[in-house]
Amino acid sequence: MAVASIFMALPFLWMLFSSVKPLDEIFQQPPKLLPQGMPWHWKWSNYTDAFDQASAGGAWWSSGFPLAFWNSFYIATLVTLGTLLTSSMAAYAFARIRFFGRGFWFMLFLATMMVPAQLTIIPLFIIMGQLKWVDTHLPLIVPPILFNAFGVFLLRQYVRGIPVELEEAAQIDGASRFRIFTQMILPLLKSPMVALGIFTFLGQWNNFFYPLIFLNSSDKFTLPLVVNQFKGAYSSNWTGIMAAATLSALPLLIVFIFAQRQIVEGIALSGSKT
Repeated sequence: MAVASIFMALPFLWMLFSSVKPLDEIFQQPPKLLPQGMPWHWKWSNYTDAFDQASAGGAWWSSGFPLAFWNSFYIATLVTLGTLLTSSMAAYAFARIRFFGRGFWFMLFLATMMVPAQLTIIPLFIIMGQLKWVDTHLPLIVPPILFNAFGVFLLRQYVRGIPVELEEAAQIDGASRFRIFTQMILPLLKSPMVALGIFTFLGQWNNFFYPLIFLNSSDKFTLPLVVNQFKGAYSSNWTGIMAAATLSALPLLIVFIFAQRQIVEGIALSGSKT
């Protein structure tokens, strides 16, 4: 696993070291991982150049990276919180509440995971256009909150592992379904919900396809769209791309370092008996 992790880390290390190289070193043959010279001689100005290019045409606090960071952060945060709420409620309903066709509807729900996003983007765009939501952040927030088949499946497997006797005892004491869900089930779903929250946040932070389709105004761009601006039709600012990609990946790296234990626990415990 240690050897395999080295190969998995190579692309990230290449991006990191290339962000402080001059352009000719990025394309030199044979390629070298480390920049030439000592660390204080590396081209750290690539970061300021990328920052300035991304903020061209406006003040640094109201355009480019700062605004894109804020857009990505608040969109990812709202989607994460909303997804945890709706997915946990749907997971509890599929796992505990008996209704007609429960198994069929759950299988149909899971089958949507096999449908590529590109296949539904045209009808989704038409719906968003009729709602006057195009070129706003609402298409990036509302649909992911209302529908997350993976999140429902993940949490349902964990709910099924919770002894039903706990709920039956609470019902005998007069607890309602809503009280059982909020005071008994949700606290027991802490580990998988943390894992699902991290997956959702990372997915929304890196989301490029949907912002590219629905956003037109530069002040509404998210980080992936700002990074994409460093690519041109005939040439690309490769040092800027590497620096911008490093700045974009840094928050994700910090989140993963501090939350990797919760990610492993949430996946390992799903479906196990409590």
